[in-house]
Amino acid sequence: MSSFSFVFVALVFALTLSVSLVLLSLWMPKPGHERLTRLMSANQPTPPHAWRRSKNRLQSALLWFSPWAASFSGGSSDAPGEAPSALKQQFAHAGWRSFAALQMYFTSKTMLTLLLPAVAWLVITGNSWTLHPMVQTSVLIVCATAGYYLPNMFVKWCVQRRQLALLHAFADALDLLRVCVQAGLGLDAAMERVGREMRYARPELSEEFALTGLALRAGSSRAEALRGLSLRVGLKDIDALVSVLIQADRFGSSVSDALLVHSDALRSQRRLRAEEAAAKLPVKLLIPLIFCVFPSLLTVLLGPVVVTLSHQFSKTAGA
Repeated sequence: MSSFSFVFVALVFALTLSVSLVLLSLWMPKPGHERLTRLMSANQPTPPHAWRRSKNRLQSALLWFSPWAASFSGGSSDAPGEAPSALKQQFAHAGWRSFAALQMYFTSKTMLTLLLPAVAWLVITGNSWTLHPMVQTSVLIVCATAGYYLPNMFVKWCVQRRQLALLHAFADALDLLRVCVQAGLGLDAAMERVGREMRYARPELSEEFALTGLALRAGSSRAEALRGLSLRVGLKDIDALVSVLIQADRFGSSVSDALLVHSDALRSQRRLRAEEAAAKLPVKLLIPLIFCVFPSLLTVLLGPVVVTLSHQFSKTAGA
C-alpha cells in the first residue's frame, strides 16, 4: 500500500469516527442535560432546532422505506401484531413502545446490509488495490454481515443500559415504597407517589410505575398490572418483587412486611454481587499485569544490566 492510500484510508476513518461521535452526542444527549431541560419551565417555548427538523425528516424517510425494508429483513411492518414476540419484548425492555421503532429497525437493518458492502467496494476500487477476488468477496461478506447485525447489537446495548439504570433505581424505589405503605398508603397509591417523586432522578422507573398505574386505572387487576411491569422490565429483582406482591395480595398478608423482607433479601444479593465482583478482580488483573506492567517493569530493571553486559562482552571480544 502506497503512502497516499494509507493517508487516505486514515483520513476517511478519522472523518467517519468524528461524524459518528457527533451524531451520537446529538442523538443521545447527556442525562444531566435532559434533566435540566425537564426542570425548565414549560411556558417558555423554544423554536425547533435544525437538528430536530433534520431528525424528523430522517425518521419520515425511514418510515417511508419501512414496508420494503421489513420484507427484505424477514419481518413485517403492516401491523404491530405481526412482529416476532422476542423482538417486541426486546423493544419493550429497551423502552421503545412506538410501532415506528420496529419500522426503523427493519429499515436500518436493510440499509446497513446494502450500504456497507457498497462503501467497501467503492473504497477498494477507488484505491486500485490489487486484492485477490476471494479476499474482496470476503470483505464484502463481512461488511454485509456487520451491517445486518449492527442493529441487533445496538438494541442489546440499549436494553442493557436501561436495565442497569432500572437496577440502580430499584433499591431506592423499594425503600420509598415501604415507607409509603407503612405511612398508610395503599400499594397502588404508593407506586404512583414513588413514581412521581422519582420522575427527574430516575425517569425510567418512574415511567414504568406510571404505566402500571395507568393499567390499574384501565381496569386491570393488580396481578395483571404487576405481571406487565415484570414483562416490560425483564429484571430478576423486579420479577421477585412482583411475585412477592402478588402472593401478599392473594393471601391477604401484610404488604409492608413483604417489602421489608424483600428489601433485606435485595441488600444481601447486592452484597453478594459486590463480593463476587471483588473476587473476580485479581483474575481479571492478570492479563494487563502480564502483557502491560511486567514487560515495562522488566525493561526498566533489566535494561541497564543488559546494556552493561553487552558493552563488557564487546570489549572482551575486541581485546
